[in-house]
Amino acid sequence: SFLYEDTPDQRTATIEVKRDMESERPMDRLICGDVGYGKTEIAIRAAFKAVQDGRQVAVLAPTTILAEQHRKSFEERLADYPVRVASLSRFRTAGEIREVIERIETGDIDIVVGTHRMLSDDVQFKDLGLLIVDEEQRFGVKHKERLKQLRATIDVLTLSATPIPRTLYLSLSRIRDLTVIRTPPRDRMPIVTHVLPWSDGLVSEAIHRELDRGGQVFFLHNRVQTIQTAAERIRSLVPEVRIEIAHGQMTPGELDRAMTAFVDGEVDVLVASAIIENGLDVPNANTLIVDHADRFGLSQLYQIRGRVGRSDRRAYCYLITPDHVTEDARKRLRVLEHYTELGSGYAVALRDLELRGAGNLLGADQSGFAHVVGIDAYLRLLEKTVERMQRAEGGQADHPEPEISLAGSAFLPEAYIPDGGQKLHLYRRLSRIRRHEEVEQMREEMADRFGTLPAEVERLLDAATLRLLGQRLGIERILVRGRTARINFRPEVVPRLQALQGPLADHQVSLEIRRMEPLSIGLEQVGAEALTRTLIDVLSALADDPSVAIGASA
Repeated sequence: SFLYEDTPDQRTATIEVKRDMESERPMDRLICGDVGYGKTEIAIRAAFKAVQDGRQVAVLAPTTILAEQHRKSFEERLADYPVRVASLSRFRTAGEIREVIERIETGDIDIVVGTHRMLSDDVQFKDLGLLIVDEEQRFGVKHKERLKQLRATIDVLTLSATPIPRTLYLSLSRIRDLTVIRTPPRDRMPIVTHVLPWSDGLVSEAIHRELDRGGQVFFLHNRVQTIQTAAERIRSLVPEVRIEIAHGQMTPGELDRAMTAFVDGEVDVLVASAIIENGLDVPNANTLIVDHADRFGLSQLYQIRGRVGRSDRRAYCYLITPDHVTEDARKRLRVLEHYTELGSGYAVALRDLELRGAGNLLGADQSGFAHVVGIDAYLRLLEKTVERMQRAEGGQADHPEPEISLAGSAFLPEAYIPDGGQKLHLYRRLSRIRRHEEVEQMREEMADRFGTLPAEVERLLDAATLRLLGQRLGIERILVRGRTARINFRPEVVPRLQALQGPLADHQVSLEIRRMEPLSIGLEQVGAEALTRTLIDVLSALADDPSVAIGASA
């Protein structure tokens, strides 16, 4: 019954969400997509599926305006079906809220849409099956701790255009599932974004240009104490326009009247606080002026910019800043100015992760100084742990990486690769390699790009190969000194020594086994580099030989 044709990404998201809901494991999926890209439609389908199976659905939104918009969307979309939708927000009277809470507890309501009020202890669901969280980055730490308690037993679907670093990082690390909706709606155009100092002429011209084509303007001033002064300043610049004010400290009735007048086209310029950040859909408003844009966060600015450009008209965003801003603010604004293409929310969130750090994944911090540990090293450790847990779940054995000690240094010398950025990139690639063949490909690529490999680089690549082979064979430690290589197998690993004899004999390597000591392989009158290459050949032959049974049961 969807009125529009699904985009390819919407179809994929629908399939993935339904598959997650049918799984034995509780769903924890993040859907990342720009404003107007169809995330709510996916949420409605998931809610409908949960209700058909007799479960209740909670839809959590950060603002009253967005909650009311979601309530209308759910009611309109599900009007032809026996689904009961209600809302819990500031727009409801105390009596109405009491009645809704009672009906939630008795199971008389299928879908409840609400703000933070829904997380209160007095709201008890009869049989909650699905929690949909829209714009998770707008919720505080306490609210998220409450959400965590629910997450263990129910399906959770999170919607966001620009998730906070921690949320995005959990998804990139495969701790949470991620679906990205990149396909824009038909006829949608990118928003032209400018970062400029305040100018009366500029503001006046921007407002006149929008009004001349029959449009409306958002003017965002995020200080309630001075918002009246800001409105008077706009009135003095363009006295003929109709101006209305909207902010969170207004009564629900006043706020509703102001918003409705703007949506209905009775107001030309809406001077508002950041309350317009989420949920307000006014296709006729296609110019946005943000006063003191340097005071906003990156994802917040991206969300605010999403209030315009929701039709087939070209939209304009003016980020007004003082002459002197901090370096962090300058970086944020530069990102916004750079990422103006459709569907840039995911790229903006990745830059936010890079600028702010991933935060404490198990604690309350939503961003943090990841560079103190080293974001790349941390990512690698986390990735390995997740892989190990997934393999264990699937019944596959997995061994930690062995300790490798070779004679001589192993690194990328300055004389071979002078560019620090290139070196860092190559180190990262090497640390993420998972197959022996990839090391050899990298060896050929470096020789082609930078010339003959020095001994230090050869040792670095050999160590990477030994690390991969050792992990596969259950080796704990490999030590190469002089003409002797020593291999320690892990206590739980029992190598079939009979199978070891073949590859070793082929390479004319003597095998010496000492009681209660690690396996020791010796070579005579050959340098350490040759021994390392021989050791790689021997271990490769062992790893490729199906007759070599290595494991606790061998």
